[in-house]
Amino acid sequence: MLFKTISKDKFKEFVNGIIKDHQTIAPKMTDRDSKGKAIYQFQQVYSFDEIAMDYTKTYSSVKTFFLPFKEVLSTFHFEEKEWKQNIEYTIHPCVIMGVRACDIDGLLKLDKVLMKGTFPYAYYVARRKNTFLIGLDHEPLEDCFCQSLNSDMVEHGFDLFLTDIGDKYFMQVNSSRAFNLLKNVKTYDISQEDEKKYIEEKKRIASLFKAKIDVTGLSSLMDIEFESEVWKKWGEKCLSCGSCAMVCPTCYCYTVNEYIDVSLKSASKERVLYSCNLVDFAEIAGGLNFRPKAESRLKYRFYHQHRGFVESYDEPKCVGCNRCGRACPVGINPVDIIHDLRMEK
Repeated sequence: MLFKTISKDKFKEFVNGIIKDHQTIAPKMTDRDSKGKAIYQFQQVYSFDEIAMDYTKTYSSVKTFFLPFKEVLSTFHFEEKEWKQNIEYTIHPCVIMGVRACDIDGLLKLDKVLMKGTFPYAYYVARRKNTFLIGLDHEPLEDCFCQSLNSDMVEHGFDLFLTDIGDKYFMQVNSSRAFNLLKNVKTYDISQEDEKKYIEEKKRIASLFKAKIDVTGLSSLMDIEFESEVWKKWGEKCLSCGSCAMVCPTCYCYTVNEYIDVSLKSASKERVLYSCNLVDFAEIAGGLNFRPKAESRLKYRFYHQHRGFVESYDEPKCVGCNRCGRACPVGINPVDIIHDLRMEK
């Protein structure tokens, strides 16, 4: 990895050059809520001036650009006794900038399953390899607990990562693509003063985390508290709406729908993101549902994040962004549930 600095004016020039040649996605203010606070979303931008470099949060993560809510896997066309299947996952190069460390860590977790697993998901792989990722440091929100899960810093999974050190950015250059692109703009080797400012800024950001959880031995605690009343307490509140999974940067459960045209001449197969909290998630042929209660489904969602994923990949699936807690209409969030489990006697 290389370390460089770039003035903010030159970075603006750099980004506008990228926008000119590539589809660019970045945080953008799209509206205001009932309290007048800005609402941000990752959307395509056409100028650096549209980008909210100081954005606070987005309700959905950049996962949606790699795992869309719905996508066509294949189409079929029938003619007399012949049929043809069309599968297409050609993806045009794209740039996504302003991505937080915890969201990059979320992509790294998805990589383990969807890129490096036994059965790679070609559609995800195509998007991941054709995306230039620019990360950006930020001050944590009050309910963000990514520091507790070591997701507040990343060392790979991106092309460039920026830290604001005043009138310029401290850059981590992590790919040959980034190195070659930066040849088009003036950058500087880091000085001792730059390094000092960078360390001070990282320490300042780290000191701002307020929400914290203790994940020491959490996977074992999950087994000990398998029959805990905590699951019933929170399960009674759960509406089984699946909002948590839709905004989660690491949830990847899905279902497949098949559609046949009324003409019987064409058909399609679609992949749709799903949630283990939905009532029919565990329903099988014959109508049997082996997780009929909300408390059971809620429990197994947490088990996948903090027990099953740990067993398979030696780290929890949760990155601590607390998007699920913000999206939940009844106020269920991981910090409260894990705290309750640790208070169990």
